[in-house]
Amino acid sequence: MTSSPKWGMPAGSPITNIFVIIFGTLAIGASIVLGFFALVIIGSIILVLAAIVALRLWWFNRKLRGRARSSASQAQNSNGGIIEGEYRVVADEDDDE
Repeated sequence: MTSSPKWGMPAGSPITNIFVIIFGTLAIGASIVLGFFALVIIGSIILVLAAIVALRLWWFNRKLRGRARSSASQAQNSNGGIIEGEYRVVADEDDDE
């Protein structure tokens, strides 16, 4: 089988060559369209998941800040800003004399 010097296609009937060109073009076009829709769908899924994760992190940080503020205000209100504690004298310097 010889090939046409112009297109590199088999030199069969011209009707066969036209069908090959038409179906090849349709296959390439369908691949591009399906690829585009797959990209849009996968991108949308990733975008929605990223938004869910970001919302969850924001909510968690908001909760932590609220707890920290409430515990700090309760501690400040309960003892008037005074730090309480106990101590014990281990060694007295006056006893050595």
